[in-house]
Amino acid sequence: MQRPWRLARTTAALLGAVTVMTACEAAVHGTPPAPSGPQMTVVAPLGGMAPLPEAPPDAPASAFTGLAERERQATAEAAAEGADITAAVLDRNTGQLVTNGNGRTIAVASVVKLFIADDLLLQVAQGSTTLSPEDWQSLDVMLRSSDDSAAEVFWNRSGGTAIIDRVVSRYGLAQTRAPSNGRWYNTISTVTDLVRYYDKLLAGTGGLPAEQADVILGNLAASTPTAPDGMVPGGVYPQRFGIPEGLPGEPVAVKQGWMCCIGSDWLHLSTGVIGRDRRFVMAIGSMQATDATTARETITEAVRTMFPQGLA
Repeated sequence: MQRPWRLARTTAALLGAVTVMTACEAAVHGTPPAPSGPQMTVVAPLGGMAPLPEAPPDAPASAFTGLAERERQATAEAAAEGADITAAVLDRNTGQLVTNGNGRTIAVASVVKLFIADDLLLQVAQGSTTLSPEDWQSLDVMLRSSDDSAAEVFWNRSGGTAIIDRVVSRYGLAQTRAPSNGRWYNTISTVTDLVRYYDKLLAGTGGLPAEQADVILGNLAASTPTAPDGMVPGGVYPQRFGIPEGLPGEPVAVKQGWMCCIGSDWLHLSTGVIGRDRRFVMAIGSMQATDATTARETITEAVRTMFPQGLA
């Protein structure tokens, strides 16, 4: 059952106070179908109280207790190292979304491969395209090992920036936009939009059938320790930073992104689904003017600070 997000925001400027605000309340949309068959009369209790809701809300996750404060701490510690952190974590069972208050837009680098795969798999589901065995292998490698050449092929085949427009429309991603220069890695989004994407992918409300969504999530769960990257020495890049290394005891399905150089900064982005029951979704990004190793350690340490006991 989908529950509305309850948004808790905090920023490094707050001094000990945590602001919790309601982003939206539970609502019923549309007109219910006319009942059929024998009807039962429901008598409201004395005082005109409505019947109990269909299901009580889930208990908040213990890991979310104090999370706003820990996000503030992680943000401040990263800032002391010269890093600008943006982070969002969603408990899908309760709808509670906690951010660090930094809602800036960022280039999502290889995380856009989620959108490329989503759009392609919807075409498959609708019967408007077919994939060869080689295509399926390329899709797997693009998602698991962040292969750029596969992304380039699928990006060009499916219309480039039109892919982003279609995904934005289906998932309602208000802060996501296609790259102005047509390069897939310069697609712009926010951590809250990325969390929304994962949530709707899991719920099936973004239009992608469950069978195709499982292709994406299964590949993300099999994410490889390194990725081919011709722009770095040795031609491979470690991609276990952030969520995977920060939450080593948790099952994760992640898509990572990184890019240099944005000015003097390294960009690192770690996104994905956490937990055996896929209860939690997280997206965290970092911009830091330092070497790649230090930048990876910074974003990983931020995740550790947010969840010192994991997400159990």
